[in-house]
Amino acid sequence: MALTAPIDRRLIENIVRQIVQARTGGNGRPTGAYVPKLVVSISARHVHLTDEHTEILFGPGHRLTPMKDLYQDGYYAAEETLMVVGPRRRMLPTVRVLGPTRSHSQVELAFTDSISLGIDAPVRHSGDITNSPGCVLVGPKGVVELKQGVIRAARHVHMSPLDAEHYGVKTGDMMNLRVETPQCSVVFEALKVRAEQGIKLEVHLDTDEGNACNMDQATKIELWKP
Repeated sequence: MALTAPIDRRLIENIVRQIVQARTGGNGRPTGAYVPKLVVSISARHVHLTDEHTEILFGPGHRLTPMKDLYQDGYYAAEETLMVVGPRRRMLPTVRVLGPTRSHSQVELAFTDSISLGIDAPVRHSGDITNSPGCVLVGPKGVVELKQGVIRAARHVHMSPLDAEHYGVKTGDMMNLRVETPQCSVVFEALKVRAEQGIKLEVHLDTDEGNACNMDQATKIELWKP
């Protein structure tokens, strides 16, 4: 009858430890593993325009003039600004236009902005403007009355397919974000995932949300799928 030698557990532990160190470089993380670079951006009130509305507001043949590149490649804050007018002549005098132009015009506000304008703007994701309230846009060369298109942008997170794989999510999923600051740490729920090729990992909050968590003083940010 064959006898089995007793297992030396210390030897097994040492072998396992050596394998883990070899695969992770000794830091507990797989060698060459993808480490996402999470950025949280505060999206101030702004306007998106069609080519047609751009020409009405700024003159025939006018094209938006890039002033500052945004974090996502190909997007920018334009030199152009507009007056946004709500009911009873309430107005925001200089609202920045973002480029490039789109297939529909849209105004994105924070909650306090919508209060100032007297507009009950619904919380929507960009592009979802059906049955939303409208406003009047006033430019140096003309006026456009939007029948709909004023929204409060729902918080969301842009990411690449690689980021989505890392977090185990897909477009349309919801995630949570924790912003840790010295005195007012906040957890934001229901950030909609928007995964696209060529897009950087970026959370968009509006100015009210950024102020609520004192984003400028953040010491730690975490993003996860609940």
